[in-house]
Amino acid sequence: MTRVWRWNRPVTVREVLEDLQKERTVAYTTVMTVMDNLRQKGWLRRDQEGRAYRYAAVSTRAAYSAALMNEAWSASDNPAAALVDFFGMMSPEQVEVLRDALRVVQLNGVHLDGPAEEGEGQER
Repeated sequence: MTRVWRWNRPVTVREVLEDLQKERTVAYTTVMTVMDNLRQKGWLRRDQEGRAYRYAAVSTRAAYSAALMNEAWSASDNPAAALVDFFGMMSPEQVEVLRDALRVVQLNGVHLDGPAEEGEGQER
């Protein structure tokens, strides 16, 4: 996925293979199998171009990261404690990124300073 996200355009198995082979030896069939598995899982879509397929990411890397964080947080038996521990692990730079993200969310109309009014549908 990293290679597909990096290019930010539809890619062929051969392109990914050639890029990977700059760092290590890998078989064409291995890359083809992994990309097809990612397609079957819904992470990639493919369109035929001649005899080859071009694969494109279905979502952004940021959306993927957000889904992973949400999955981990949702799996916690104590989400508040998980957040406290997570925030405690953050570097000063990550805390500043969090502050920036909260400002963006608030600019988009999500209020984080109190409980949601009934019927607003905001999740905490």
